[in-house]
Amino acid sequence: QVQLVESGGGLVQAGDSLRLSCAASGRTFSRYHMGWFRQAPGKERDFVATFTWSGSTYYGVSVKGRFTISRDNARNVVDLQMNSLKPEDTAVYYCAAGNGDYWRREGYGYWGQGIQVTVSS
Repeated sequence: QVQLVESGGGLVQAGDSLRLSCAASGRTFSRYHMGWFRQAPGKERDFVATFTWSGSTYYGVSVKGRFTISRDNARNVVDLQMNSLKPEDTAVYYCAAGNGDYWRREGYGYWGQGIQVTVSS
C-alpha cells in the first residue's frame, strides 16, 4: 500500500517556475514508477512525466524541455520542477505510483489527492 501527498501548487504568472513535491508512504517506494499527471477542467487526465523504478525519465510532449522530474528513494519523494509555465499548464496535478505502462493512467494503482496549479497570462 502506498499513500501519496502532493504539495507546492499555487497561482503563478506565465513564465514563472513552480516546484511540486509528492511524499510517499510505504517501504517499497523504490519499486514503483512515480509519475505526474494533470487534468484541466473538462479534459482527460493526461500524462506529464514519470521516473521509472529503473531510473529512466519520460515526459509528455507538451512539457518536454520545460519540466523536470526527480526522485529521492531515501526520502520517498518525487518532485516536478516546472519552468516557463504557460496558461495551458493550468490543471490539477496528480502524483501516482504504479508498475504498469508508465504513459497510461491505467499503469498506476496509487494516486494522490491532486493539487491545483494555475498559470495566469
